[in-house]
Amino acid sequence: MKKLALRPAPSDEGERLDRFISRAGGVSRGEARRVLERGGVWIEGKRVKVASRLVRAGQDVLVVLEEAGRAARPAAELSAGRILYEDASLVAADKPPFVAAQATLGSDEGNLLALVSAHLGGEAGLVHRLDLETSGVTVFGKTRMATRALAGAFREGTAHKRYLAIAFGELIDEGRVETPLSPDPQRKGRYLAVAGGKMPAATRYKVLGRKGRLCALAAFPETGRTHQIRVHLTSLGAPLVGDALYGGPKQIETDAGPSRVERVLLHARELQLPHPETGEPLRILAPVPTDLAWGLGLVGVDPADV
Repeated sequence: MKKLALRPAPSDEGERLDRFISRAGGVSRGEARRVLERGGVWIEGKRVKVASRLVRAGQDVLVVLEEAGRAARPAAELSAGRILYEDASLVAADKPPFVAAQATLGSDEGNLLALVSAHLGGEAGLVHRLDLETSGVTVFGKTRMATRALAGAFREGTAHKRYLAIAFGELIDEGRVETPLSPDPQRKGRYLAVAGGKMPAATRYKVLGRKGRLCALAAFPETGRTHQIRVHLTSLGAPLVGDALYGGPKQIETDAGPSRVERVLLHARELQLPHPETGEPLRILAPVPTDLAWGLGLVGVDPADV
């Protein structure tokens, strides 16, 4: 992995970001655009993917380049069982928990984009992302046209997602939350569901089973905001088990005694969307992971039924 730390001079003020990276970083314009598309550029610590963004003098611009035109070797391979579907246009993978969706400021190794790209032997097209601890279905384009079509399905609402989750609190049997989200001004990286929030968001849910205050549920996000399901359920007084950021318990009582939970119990179980080439409906399922199956079992739900 090669990193470029760039800082625009006063004479660079107002230049397009892709042109600035190309000129100041000594790379081709095409390479500059590719690194932007794959999420390898940060300005003042925030990821930027818009090539036409205008730079300002004195900004810190970090560019994470690929080694010798190829993705850096990932920390681990993606096992064959993690490939859920693949054809000439797209590949769908079952993201493991604690694997980043894409490169971070610290490293571009071992993330899902790098792992899928290594599987393909070329750059995969990133379409959407799951949180670090969330597991499940993630789809990538294999061509530029397919990547654009897949991204359009998420943007236009023709991609439909179903998640499985274990929450702790009192919930009615089913409901819909449409409270907008806003960044928490008191804690970086956290969001709040507040009236008048900056980001419209909507989530439907259905309780699949319950025992005491423990609830297994299916969640259907109608928008794709960061932490959306986690924030909306927290706003209902039922944060997800394992979600310490939003007040969810890291330990729960079972018939066998207290049991510690190692991650947020949230899994992208199903994705339905039009095929990017044919437009035909495509349905992809990710197996229920062991920890979610355990949580479902605690409330008497058979993982085979969800």
